[in-house]
Amino acid sequence: MKLEILYEDNHLIAVDKPADIITQRDSTGRLSLIDMVKEYIQEKYEKPGEVFLGAAHRLDRTVSGPVLFARTSKAAGRLFDEFKFRRVLKLYAALVHNPNVVGELNIGAKEWKTLSHHLERKRDTTIISPQAGAKTKEASLGYTVLARDERYALLLVRLHTGRKHQIRAQLAAIGCPIAGDVRYGSSERDHPDAIGLHSCHLRFMHPTLKVPIAINSRLPERIVSRLSPVISIDEIIADTDWDLL
Repeated sequence: MKLEILYEDNHLIAVDKPADIITQRDSTGRLSLIDMVKEYIQEKYEKPGEVFLGAAHRLDRTVSGPVLFARTSKAAGRLFDEFKFRRVLKLYAALVHNPNVVGELNIGAKEWKTLSHHLERKRDTTIISPQAGAKTKEASLGYTVLARDERYALLLVRLHTGRKHQIRAQLAAIGCPIAGDVRYGSSERDHPDAIGLHSCHLRFMHPTLKVPIAINSRLPERIVSRLSPVISIDEIIADTDWDLL
């Protein structure tokens, strides 16, 4: 598989992950994105031996979009802090069922709604807890509507926290499961290794250059073939004061 490199310098590399690839190695032994990127760096720069590469974050196997890797230990530590302390702007496009549920938001008006829940992990699934507890974690996201028809709504989602399966569980909780996500209530399963969720934008401070870096990823065919944005994501990104949301 040919990698799509979205950003690369001596300290970082960002790669567009397809929906059926795991980010890092797991117990199954399947080929991972980090293995592919290491091989790419070895070949391009003729590096002997093991290549240092640290994943700054992960995407679920069934989700596509940019994954950011650190090429040095210094960059890895600083990027870890960027994500840990929620200084990274993370935007996702989510194709969901039941468009009438989000019908109160006007398309193109750039109106945002916030969802806040307490999440708990049970048997590799994230569930909504009615109240905070010893095993729960607070989760928050905001969303606005990019398009809507009689079958789907296309949402732009901003993560405020980074919980496992957060977007999938929180949108399902309001009656809008992500298309293809049968684990969280979708009635469709066109592709066993992909759901209608795509990371489309990352913005962060470069760990060594100390300048803001923005990484964009175009929406995949599995989403736009069903519903395309009426309002440009780039326009929303440029016109929104993210510090106020």
